[in-house]
Amino acid sequence: MTRRLLLAAGSGLLGALAFPPLGCWPLAFVSIAGLSVAVHGQRARRGAAIGLVFGAGLFMPMLHWSATYVGAVPWLVLVFSQTWYIAVLGIALPALQSRRLAPVWVAAAWVAEEGIRDRFPFGGFPWGRWAFSQARSPLKWFAALGGAPLVTFVAALVGGLIAEAVIQRGSLARLTRLAVAGLLVLCAASLAVPLDPPVAQEMMTVAAVQGNVPDRGLEFNSRRRQVLDNHVRQTLVLAARVATGRTPRPKLVLWPENASDIDPTTNLDAAEQIQRAADAIGAPILVGTLIDGPGDNHVTNAGIVWMPSSAHKAGPGQRYVKRHPVPFGEYIPLRSIARTVSAKVDLVARDMVAGKGDGLLTDTPYPIGDVICFEIAYDGLVRSSVKAGARLLVVQTNNATFGHSSETYQQLAMSQLRAVEHRRTVVQVATSGKSAIIGPNGDIIQQSGALFTPALLVRNIALESSTTIATQLGAAVEWIICAVALAGVGLSGGSVIRQRLARSRFRRRPVPAPR
Repeated sequence: MTRRLLLAAGSGLLGALAFPPLGCWPLAFVSIAGLSVAVHGQRARRGAAIGLVFGAGLFMPMLHWSATYVGAVPWLVLVFSQTWYIAVLGIALPALQSRRLAPVWVAAAWVAEEGIRDRFPFGGFPWGRWAFSQARSPLKWFAALGGAPLVTFVAALVGGLIAEAVIQRGSLARLTRLAVAGLLVLCAASLAVPLDPPVAQEMMTVAAVQGNVPDRGLEFNSRRRQVLDNHVRQTLVLAARVATGRTPRPKLVLWPENASDIDPTTNLDAAEQIQRAADAIGAPILVGTLIDGPGDNHVTNAGIVWMPSSAHKAGPGQRYVKRHPVPFGEYIPLRSIARTVSAKVDLVARDMVAGKGDGLLTDTPYPIGDVICFEIAYDGLVRSSVKAGARLLVVQTNNATFGHSSETYQQLAMSQLRAVEHRRTVVQVATSGKSAIIGPNGDIIQQSGALFTPALLVRNIALESSTTIATQLGAAVEWIICAVALAGVGLSGGSVIRQRLARSRFRRRPVPAPR
C-alpha cells in the first residue's frame, strides 16, 4: 500500500507540472496513468485513500496561488474541497478497469468527475481540468469539436492506454489492437477540425490597456484612485501615439477588471477622468469597475462601455455584470462559519451580486462577449456570448491579488483553449499582467512583458462569425460522456453484486451426507 500511495503522490505532482507556468502537457498523460496503476485492483477504501493522496499532490502546488490571497488554512481547505472528488474517482476506477475497453471507461469517468466538480458546491470550481493543461498541445483542436470536456476525455484516454500498457504487460497483442484502434479514432476526429481557421472577412483594431497597480495582494484596492489614474494615463499615452501616426487608431479600447474601483456612475470625478480618456482616444472604452449596491452591503462587478463625446450618446452606456462571483473571494457563503476558518473573510466586507444575461455587448463597433476573470473557466458562460452573436471574446481580469504566482499563467491557458473552442479572437486584459491578444487558433499574437508593469497592446484582429461544432452542441458532448461513465459504473457495480451473490450461494450450498 505504501508504494501505491507514493506512486499516487508522485503522479499528482507530475500532473501539476502539466499546467502553466511550466506547462509540460505530456505529463498529464503520465499523471493520469499513474493514478490508474496505483488504484488497479484495490477495494473501495484503499481506492479512496489513493485518490486523496493523488488529489493532494495535484492540487496543493497548483492552487498554491490562493495562499497569497487568503492564507495557508483556507488554501488547504480549498485543496481538500477538490481532492475528495478524486477520492470518489479512486473508488470507481478499479471497477471500470476490470471491463473491456477499460481506457474508454476511465476517460469518461474523468470527464464526469470534472463535470460534477465544475458545478458543485456554490457553482463549482473548474480549476485543474485536464483540458486546461492542453492549450498548447495538439489535443487542443478537439476543443472545437466538443469543448473542454472532449479535450479532457482524449487526454485521459491517452493516459488510460499508457496505464493499460503497464497493467496488461502479458497481453501485448490485445493492447496493441486497442492502442491502434484508439489512435485511429483520435486521428479521424482531429481531421474534422481545420488546423488553420478560415481567414476572417472583417478586421478591427483593438487596444488593451494594462495600467498596472501600486501594490500586490489584497492591499492593492486601498489605493483605488491611483489604479484608475494609471489606466487613464496609459490611455492618454496611446492617444498621443495615435495622434503622431505611430499607432493605428483603435475602434475599441479595453480596460481590465477593477480598473476603476471608484464607482463612476456616482463619483463625478472618476467619471470625468474616464470621459477624458475616451475623448482623447476617440473610441469606446470597456471599463472594468465596481458599482456600489444594490444596498449598503452589496457591490456589483461590471464592465461598462464608456462612449466618447463624439458618439451619439457620450458617457456610460451598456454594461455587463459578472454572472459568477467567486465564493469566499467575492462573496462569503456561510460567513459566520467561514470566519472561524480565517478572519480574512471580513476583507470581503460587501458581497458581490450576480448578473444575468449572456454577456453580449452591442454598443461596441462589433458585438463582443465579455467574461470577467474566473468566468473564463466556466464552459457555459463563455459559450453563451458566442451563441448570442459575439465576434470577439474579452476577458477582463485582475491578477494583482495573486502576485507573481502561477494563477496568471493558468488563466491565460484557459483563454487560449477558449479561442480554439469557439474560433474567436480572445483579448485578455489584466491590471498587472498577463494581458494578451490570442488568435482563433489559440496562439498568442501579442502579450505584455513582465508582471506589474504598464503595457499597451494594439492589434488588428480577426472578427469571426462562423461557429464551431462545440459551440453548436454546447454541453451535449459532456452529458453523453458522463452518461457513458454512469453506465460503466452501473455495469461494474452490477457485476460485483452478481459475483458476491454467486459466492454466497456457493458457500450456502448444503454438503451431501456421506453414504
